[in-house]
Amino acid sequence: MTPEIFERNLLQSPPRTQAWTARLVIENEEWLAVRQGVVQPIVAGENAGAMITVYDAGGMGYTATSDLSPAGLKRASEDALEWARRSAGRLCWDPAQLAPLEARGEFRSTAAKPWASLPLSGKLEMLQDHCARLKVGERIVDHEASLWHTDAETLILGSRGGRIHQHFQFLVPELRAVANREGETQTRTFSGGRVARQGGLEVLDELGFHVAAPRIGSEALELLDAPDCPAGRMDLLLAADQMILQIHESIGHPLELDRILGDERNYAGTSFVTLDMFGSYRYGSKLLNIVFDPGVPGQVASYGWDDDGTPARREYVIRDGLLLRPLGSAVSQARAGLQGVANARSSGWNRPPIDRMANLNLEPGNSRFEDMVAAVERGIYMESNNSWSIDDSRNKFQFGCERGVLIEDGRLTRTVKNPNYRGISATFWRSLAAVGDRSTLKVLGTPFCGKGEPNQIMRVGHATPAALFNGVEVFGGAA
Repeated sequence: MTPEIFERNLLQSPPRTQAWTARLVIENEEWLAVRQGVVQPIVAGENAGAMITVYDAGGMGYTATSDLSPAGLKRASEDALEWARRSAGRLCWDPAQLAPLEARGEFRSTAAKPWASLPLSGKLEMLQDHCARLKVGERIVDHEASLWHTDAETLILGSRGGRIHQHFQFLVPELRAVANREGETQTRTFSGGRVARQGGLEVLDELGFHVAAPRIGSEALELLDAPDCPAGRMDLLLAADQMILQIHESIGHPLELDRILGDERNYAGTSFVTLDMFGSYRYGSKLLNIVFDPGVPGQVASYGWDDDGTPARREYVIRDGLLLRPLGSAVSQARAGLQGVANARSSGWNRPPIDRMANLNLEPGNSRFEDMVAAVERGIYMESNNSWSIDDSRNKFQFGCERGVLIEDGRLTRTVKNPNYRGISATFWRSLAAVGDRSTLKVLGTPFCGKGEPNQIMRVGHATPAALFNGVEVFGGAA
């Protein structure tokens, strides 16, 4: 199936209503891994289907199908129309408020070194080499190197001539070393498993993947000998690969407008944020500047239009600490009467678009890493998330990291293991004391953000520098 064939098949018998959209999704993925020197079974697959959405007489209905023949698409259109007629007068918003899809355009990931430019044998040889270099000592009891590549293509068609074609290349590299001694186990990974990007094999060079294995293995061993993280209230310096989860859980999810409106209440929870906070609530210190930006080259959730066909634009969500706008798509904006962003996103052809994070980024400040360390009399530096817990209002949280380093009298001193910290979203960001400059910035992301009923697993990007917080409750594994 190609987008052109899909378009031809659909238009042979388009939905029998004046307003409709059709979204085709084609995904091809390949997962390669070498564990303890052994090539793992290769996972490869193709997934293709379409969702037809129709608007009729004040109702909306949608149907998904993997039968992309003219007959299959006609049946899906008829089913969607039937659901639209059943929902008429029962919606909590008016479909007439939505702008019809009229845009035409294309978005494409840039891949300087396409996935296919290196043969399978070359990719496996590279992974075998990286896996072997993770084994830096006998106490490394497990080690693995992997690559996950996805080629995804979407086509959105509209009844008023809209046509949006987008083609994405996703790459997720991973390294993991597990050390064990006398019943104790410590794990070190490549940025906490949250390195997802758009692009080709050049991403591996940009991220330092090819040189990371010996360091990861050595740090896993180092953690076996390290003392446990101390407990107490102290300053906390978070590396970029931990900041991405802090942003994700305590800013991103609380600001999803459908969640604020109650859609996730019986599944993933609600939010401590309420509609009246936008425009007046102080979310953090004046150093906190969060942007929704689907236009960052190479970031995993970059796109030209969301899955409803809304043009993607950079928007401040929080500026100088002040909460400005929610992460709400066109439908949620119509329900709430608030301005949002272009974030209607679906995880595939058989899921409807819902409000999701895309690229949600913390803008860099002007503090060098060494200056943030020098400003701390007693504190701790933490890297790479390995555990997280947050309440169903996305407010009280507790995070654990793979590695910590004590900061004493303005200097990084001893490595500590099992570092954890806890806080409350509504007050934590107000303790933000310094934001790292561009030299500390990393463009990271995760392919595993879950939300929605039925569940949707989504790619989400976070570009962030390191950041310093004052007076945070820190504790070790024994606490």
